[in-house]
Amino acid sequence: MIYVKSKKKKMIAPIVVSVIIILYCIVYFGFLISMFDGIWKYILGIIPFLLSAVMVNVCIERIREIRKGEEDDISKY
Repeated sequence: MIYVKSKKKKMIAPIVVSVIIILYCIVYFGFLISMFDGIWKYILGIIPFLLSAVMVNVCIERIREIRKGEEDDISKY
């Protein structure tokens, strides 16, 4: 029972960090988009979408590692 709670606590940090980074990207690029016109708005609109998708994927992979019991994946190298 304690082991399950420990795993859940370890999952909180990657989720919180992912949400903070995604929000930062959206706000930062939203500010940039408001400053530019034309094609740059579309290019700058795609970048945060792609970065957010990658961040969600990394967060999901990290949660899977924690569930498997691979908390310290640096020890592999």
